[in-house]
Amino acid sequence: MTKKWWHDKVAYQIYPKSFYDSNGDGIGDIPGIISKLDYLKDLGVDILWLSPCFRSPMADQGYDISDYYDIDPRFGTIQDMEELIEKAKKRNMYILMDLVVNHCSDEHEWFQKACQDPDGKYGNFFYLRDKKEGELPTNWRSYFGGPVWEDLPGTDKQYLHVFHKKQPDLNWENPEVREEVYKNINWWLDKGLGGFRIDAIINIKKALPFHDYEPDREDGLCSISKMLEEARGIGEFLGEMRDRTFKKYDAFSVGEVFNEKKEEIPDFIGENGYFSSMFDFNETICGASDKGWYDCKPVTPDEYKKACFETQRKVGDVGFVSNIIENHDEPRGVSRYLPEDGCCDAGKKMLAGLNFMLRGLPFIYQGQELGMENCPFTSIEEVDDISTLDEYQVALNAGFTPQDALKLVSRYSRDNARTPMQWSQEENAGFTTGKPWLKVNPNYSIINAASQENDPDSVRSFYKKLIALRKNPQYRETIVYGSLEPVWEDRHNLMSYWRKGDKTLLVIGNYQKDTQSVTLPSECKNVLLNNYGDIAWEGLTVSLYGYQLLILEL
Repeated sequence: MTKKWWHDKVAYQIYPKSFYDSNGDGIGDIPGIISKLDYLKDLGVDILWLSPCFRSPMADQGYDISDYYDIDPRFGTIQDMEELIEKAKKRNMYILMDLVVNHCSDEHEWFQKACQDPDGKYGNFFYLRDKKEGELPTNWRSYFGGPVWEDLPGTDKQYLHVFHKKQPDLNWENPEVREEVYKNINWWLDKGLGGFRIDAIINIKKALPFHDYEPDREDGLCSISKMLEEARGIGEFLGEMRDRTFKKYDAFSVGEVFNEKKEEIPDFIGENGYFSSMFDFNETICGASDKGWYDCKPVTPDEYKKACFETQRKVGDVGFVSNIIENHDEPRGVSRYLPEDGCCDAGKKMLAGLNFMLRGLPFIYQGQELGMENCPFTSIEEVDDISTLDEYQVALNAGFTPQDALKLVSRYSRDNARTPMQWSQEENAGFTTGKPWLKVNPNYSIINAASQENDPDSVRSFYKKLIALRKNPQYRETIVYGSLEPVWEDRHNLMSYWRKGDKTLLVIGNYQKDTQSVTLPSECKNVLLNNYGDIAWEGLTVSLYGYQLLILEL
């Protein structure tokens, strides 16, 4: 494997709207991010991925872009972004932006021109079909519920949107669309951007010609995934994008890739892959249901372990996946993957260590390093996220009471990750001096950065130690490039694996509150990390406390 500059790095995702507000308008912004660069540098992160901050009407929190060349005034200016790139560079940090090119906003100039002349140049930038009374072009259901077809204003046509109706899909079959995308990517890379996280990219290739599929709900529609399973030839688009953009700049790219087949992994992240890396979502789909969030099942420790190891086996040493516990589209990981009695500092540190030591690139989502938890929503009025509002309606339609429907969808709501970052015990968690755009989690007085920064036993300090271990010259080669081999795989509520390279490391997590013992195959040379004050040894046998994590050198 050719070694690349990003292989030993640690990434951190920022949701700009909720990170830090510098001007008191209740919305986080780029100057706010600049003011917190030293906090992030102290943690040890190298790469900062910013969720979209382009000009947008915010129908889907910035994933509906109306101008790819401008920063939304809510977040600042182009000059602010240039300053962020420059100041990050001085700290040897890299900025990633979010590349959202499956769709744009219906307020984008291209779509406006398509409405004016659907048979002209810009009509071909989108998927347009003639409107037929009482009949849709296809029966596909959008990711946010309802049909994927909407009337094109002022015309007798309809347009395709696999997400929100204000997010019309771009027609990637049209080479002019692709040229516009590459031109924009290179414009940003010329400004010194480190690279991109690529949003929803699997959706750019549609199965042609369009046709219906078997309905899977009472609405008579079918999941959009049915069409995507049939789509072929996405590699031609992705390979062209790589060669025309990222490759020329040695830029880092990480893809939001779902449903990839094992044989496709070398194409995506191999030696000459479309992307530098792609996210592992195997854990996030655990317990999912086609019926809706109300039918999702909690993830057990054994299921979490199985999901992690499945990905590790599938990828092997072909390339690097990006490992996550949470992101802006998921609930808080500690509330999702830990049993209720494990959502404590010990459990949070254990989960961090088990995830962080996997082979691949670790991504931390803002507040994850503090152990931020799901937010208790007391009314659907407190919810902003469009997918949560849709799933709430799905639960009501399934016969749940409003109270039960709220409780069920709250567990999986994207708003759990979007509540303001908890900086301090001050009002609004120190996020803003104004009225925050979204409810602040009431536990901010207990969980916040100010109380954890100088506490050697805090969750944040443990993340800092994990990052330092990954960068330690003694162990870096093994942690970054070494193999991963599961051990004691059949043990209930125990997740353990070897990392083998020029060193031999053993990672063990007791994924339950009751103690359990393991016997090591050889003497322990060195305890690299332990989330407890002591270790209960008896010869080669160690008795692990509830949610104890050990990283040992044997």
